[in-house]
Amino acid sequence: MANELTPFGKPMLKHWLFAPSYKNLNNGSFGAHPAAVRDAQRAFIDQADGRPDPYIRALHAGHLEKARVAVAEVLNAPKDECVFVKNATTGVATVMYNLNFQSGEAVVYFEPVYGAVEKGIVSLQEHSNLQSRKVHFQFPITEDELESRFREVVRKTREEGLKVRAAVFDTIVSNPGCRFPFERFIAICREEGILSVIDGAHGIGQIPLDLNKLQPDFLVSNCHKWLYTPRSCAVLYVPKRNQHFMRTTLPTSWGFISDLSSPETPRSLLDDPNAVKEKTPFEGLFEFVATSDDSAYICVPAALKFRKEVCGGEDAVMSYCINLAIEAADVVANILGTDVLQEPDLKPGEVSNMRQCALATVRLPIAVSDEPVAGATVTISPNEAPGVFSWIQTTLMTEHDTFVPVFRHGPWLWTRLSAQTFLDKSDFEWLGGILRDLCEQVAKKEGKWTATLAVH
Repeated sequence: MANELTPFGKPMLKHWLFAPSYKNLNNGSFGAHPAAVRDAQRAFIDQADGRPDPYIRALHAGHLEKARVAVAEVLNAPKDECVFVKNATTGVATVMYNLNFQSGEAVVYFEPVYGAVEKGIVSLQEHSNLQSRKVHFQFPITEDELESRFREVVRKTREEGLKVRAAVFDTIVSNPGCRFPFERFIAICREEGILSVIDGAHGIGQIPLDLNKLQPDFLVSNCHKWLYTPRSCAVLYVPKRNQHFMRTTLPTSWGFISDLSSPETPRSLLDDPNAVKEKTPFEGLFEFVATSDDSAYICVPAALKFRKEVCGGEDAVMSYCINLAIEAADVVANILGTDVLQEPDLKPGEVSNMRQCALATVRLPIAVSDEPVAGATVTISPNEAPGVFSWIQTTLMTEHDTFVPVFRHGPWLWTRLSAQTFLDKSDFEWLGGILRDLCEQVAKKEGKWTATLAVH
C-alpha cells in the first residue's frame, strides 16, 4: 500500500481510481475507495477464487473478525456489538423486521426520510401489525421546533391507544444533505422509553461517532460512503441489551436463532454443527449470510490504514472535509446569489450544527410554485420541476463529466455538495459557474429541459 502522507486536494487524486476528466462531487451517494484498498480487496478475491472451499470455510471468518475489531475501535464500541451488513437500508430493514411489531405498536419517523427506508416501513406494515406515524416538517427548522413536533406526534399516537415502540431517524439527512440532531433525539427516545433506530448511512468516516457515550438502541452506518471501503459494506451496531431481539438476518441463513419458547421447534434448527462456538449468537448470526461476496467487509483495516498513513488519520480527514463543505457551500451560494441551508435562528457568528458534516445543501435561484416567488431568477410550476432538475443532472453528467443531486425541497430547487479529501475550493468554484449557467438557461427557457416535460 502506498503509505506516503499526501496533501489534501489535487495531490490526493493520484491515489484514487477516477477517470482523468471526472470530478467526483457526489461522494455522498455511492462513496469511493482508493487504489490501495482496491488492491487489498482483489487479493482477498484472488484467494477465494484460487481455493474457494478453504477460503470461505476456514479463512474468511478470521479476516472478518479483524475487520470487526477495527470498525468497533472507530466507533468506540465492543467488537461483539458490531457486525457487517450490505448497506444501511439492509441494516434498518433487518432491525425493523426483528422487532416483531405486535398489534397496537407504532414506529415514528421523520420527514424527509431516505426513500428506501420509508418504503421498507410501508412494506413491513403490509406484512405485520405495525403502524407508522410521520413527523412532518421542512428544512430549515430549529432543533427546538423539531423536538416539539416529535413529542407532539408521540403524544397523539399514544392518545390513539398505540404504543410508540421505536423511532427511526438519521445521523445526517441524505436530501437535503445536513446534520440531524441525532444525539438529542437518542436522549429523548431514552427518556420516552422508545427504541432509537439510527439510519447512520452518512456517519462513520464523516463525523465522530462515540457509541459508548451515545448508547443508541440500534445504529447502522455505511463504510463505503465515507470510510473508503469498497461497496457494499455497512456496520450494524446492536448493544448487548438489545441483541435478544436479533434472531434472523435478511435473508434468514445459517445463524438463525429460533424461538426457544416454542415446544415444536425442531432441535436441528437450534444447533449448527459447523458454527464457531466461541462467538456470541449475535456475532454468529451475521458471520455467514448465504453465499455472498463479503470482501468489502474485510477491507476495513486497509481503508483505515490508508486514512492513517496517507491522509493523516481520522481527525484530519473529518476536519478537512467538514471545513471544505462549509467553504464550498458558501462559494457556490455566492456565485448563485442564494443561500446555504442551515438553522433559521442563527445569530451572527454562531456556528450551524446542521452544517457540521461533509455534506452541504445550497439553494438554486429556481422557485417551484404556480405563482411568482420573490428572489427567484425564475419560478417554475410543480409540473415543470421534475423535468428541470432531471435536465440539470443529465447535463452535468453528459456535458461536464460530473454530478451533484438537484431536487425539490419546499418551494425551491436545491443542490447537495459532497466534500472529500481529493477536492478543493476550486472544484466548487468551477461547479458554481456551471450551475449558474444552467439556471440561466432554465430562466430563459433555453436548453433541452422543456422537452422533458412530456415524460414527467
